[in-house]
Amino acid sequence: VQLQASGGGLVQAGGSLRLSCAASGRTFSSYAMGWFRQAPGKEREFVATISWNGGSTYYGDFVKGRFTISRDNAKNTVYLQMKSLKPEDTAVYYCAAGGMPAGYHRAYDSWGQGTQVTVSS
Repeated sequence: VQLQASGGGLVQAGGSLRLSCAASGRTFSSYAMGWFRQAPGKEREFVATISWNGGSTYYGDFVKGRFTISRDNAKNTVYLQMKSLKPEDTAVYYCAAGGMPAGYHRAYDSWGQGTQVTVSS
């Protein structure tokens, strides 16, 4: 599956953004989907994951209710709604597809190109 992330941009602290990840192929609904992020000089960090049918979601500890992952299998798209953004959320955000929802990047086989999120203070 090929993935294309979009929706990043520059936002002030406290603002919101919604990231989208569009997938190609007819098997999107069979994949668990995840979002990760990577800030300069830091390791890739787990943000959120969702099961194939949306029935299960998991989040990184830092999210604390600010982000929501969702998917629309009819549109082959997964979303990450981000609210109450902080400067420390600044990073490149990547979407990924894998066999099961997981919080580690090795569980995912396909990755999008990433979209930059910058939160100004």
